[in-house]
Amino acid sequence: MTQPNDPAPAPAGSPARFRTVIVDDEPTARRGVRLLLEQDPEIAIVGEASTGDEAVELILREHPAIAFLDVQMPGGDGFQALAKLGPQRIPAVVFVTAYDAYALRAFDVNAVDYLLKPYDDARFAEALRRAKQAAGQASETTMQSRLAQLLEYLQGLPPAAGGGEPLDHIMVKSSGEYYFLKAADIDWIEAEGDYMKFHVGGRTHLMRETMARLEARLDPKRFVRIHRSTIVNVDRLWKLSPSFGGDYSAVLQDGTKLRLSRGYHDRIAALIRQAL
Repeated sequence: MTQPNDPAPAPAGSPARFRTVIVDDEPTARRGVRLLLEQDPEIAIVGEASTGDEAVELILREHPAIAFLDVQMPGGDGFQALAKLGPQRIPAVVFVTAYDAYALRAFDVNAVDYLLKPYDDARFAEALRRAKQAAGQASETTMQSRLAQLLEYLQGLPPAAGGGEPLDHIMVKSSGEYYFLKAADIDWIEAEGDYMKFHVGGRTHLMRETMARLEARLDPKRFVRIHRSTIVNVDRLWKLSPSFGGDYSAVLQDGTKLRLSRGYHDRIAALIRQAL
């Protein structure tokens, strides 16, 4: 968890320039990173976290320039944690992982460097040097570019990647801007060619993705597929109305009427049984 007694920022007159956080679910791993960072007078360690959710909270609160971030953790992996942050809030990231596949993809995609456990002091020093260089040159344009790369990575993950944790935020790009949609705010989703169209409070957002891959990453307790091209947030369902030929339509709370395909009747029936 976030440590309440983390060292305060360096005292007046100290050359510390880079606020840094450490995120890892293993206390010994966090301690090892801390010991190495404390040897650098330019680093001010401002906090630690042990889960993805705590990492997001810590980064939003402390605004670090650098983050040493484990890839696999409870509460969402390192990639998912970054996906919850806005472009201006993503620090220079050094991913830390025990798995080659994650390390290589992290390096190629979003991190300024990665550390493959176990690493030696020289390798750590090189990663820290790169992180400080990236943090010193950070700009909004750079962060937007890194966020775009992260988005592309997340959209390319196989359904079971990242520990299988369902998404609670989804990044979509529109007119050069990035929107972070809370899953709970999504009313329904429809397939439109090679894209998914998210309907959120009267607005729509497009994301290049397949229906099957998106469905596998959504929380099945919140989202149900009612047609080969339609997924609905069950909290938005109002009623089922008879339609032609024995079919039904799903009517949402805002009056939107969506076709319920016969092939997906069992999914709605399961929801009804759970509610009874």
